[in-house]
Amino acid sequence: MGMFFNSMRKPRRFNHQYIYVDERKEKLAKMEEKAKRELGMLPEKEFNPEDIRGKFVEGTTHLRRKKASGRKPVSFGIILLIIAFLLFVWHYLHTGSWSF
Repeated sequence: MGMFFNSMRKPRRFNHQYIYVDERKEKLAKMEEKAKRELGMLPEKEFNPEDIRGKFVEGTTHLRRKKASGRKPVSFGIILLIIAFLLFVWHYLHTGSWSF
């Protein structure tokens, strides 16, 4: 067994070279932004996901109307319950046995 594993070569590692991205340029931009923040030239406002919450709903009229109506959507459990009840009624109508 040892003679087979000693002579096996390892596969070449994958090395992906980016074509459209200049990493040096991005590093320089980050360094500039950091320096400007430290000097007080830029506000220290960090990204907050709460700032964009609800922007899509506000941008579309039908979703805005739906949200304003206050109706709750029908849950999956209620739909399954209705389907089960209809199947139950169909079974007893189809078989013709009305004795409970």
